[in-house]
Amino acid sequence: MKDESNNPEKITRQVGQRLRNIRRERGFSLKQLEEVTTVSKLTLGNIERGEANPSLTVIWKIANGLQIPISSLLNEDEGVTVSRKNEGNKVVSANEACTLEPMFDAANFGSLEIHRAFLKPHSEYSPGAHQAGVKEYVTVMKGEAVIRIEEEEYRLGEYDSLKFNGDRPHAYVNQTNDEAVLHFVMTYTKV
Repeated sequence: MKDESNNPEKITRQVGQRLRNIRRERGFSLKQLEEVTTVSKLTLGNIERGEANPSLTVIWKIANGLQIPISSLLNEDEGVTVSRKNEGNKVVSANEACTLEPMFDAANFGSLEIHRAFLKPHSEYSPGAHQAGVKEYVTVMKGEAVIRIEEEEYRLGEYDSLKFNGDRPHAYVNQTNDEAVLHFVMTYTKV
């Protein structure tokens, strides 16, 4: 059987279908969704129809506006799930510095999601601030990275970890010649 988990068209359709379902469950028009996410109505409509492959930045804006984990848009089937590098869903930041692989569906864990991220050499990924109540736990699994939270910088080496409130502006920086691999655990609490 062919594995389509990394098929970009499948992921685009999946995100669009999930977004449409969430919008309808909440009784939002596309205009109301535009207001809460700051993503244009045209782009949202294209995403819902599976005509646009949203960047990681756009997916974060949508998730933050709806106050949901991003994995709610990148849902997986129930049951036993093996998450292998480069085989699952992927979203790429607009500047292509960071590739994020949601490892498991947040619905399986409640208010928790787990991601693997690959940060290119000499690059920076700035997701900005997430919705209130988000906590991020980051571990560098390979290489090193600088995590900037507002004006403070924290240099992490292999297997170093950092916990912080994700509702503050932050960025991940790779200042080396090698790819950095990060492991994220994010928790969501309603405030």
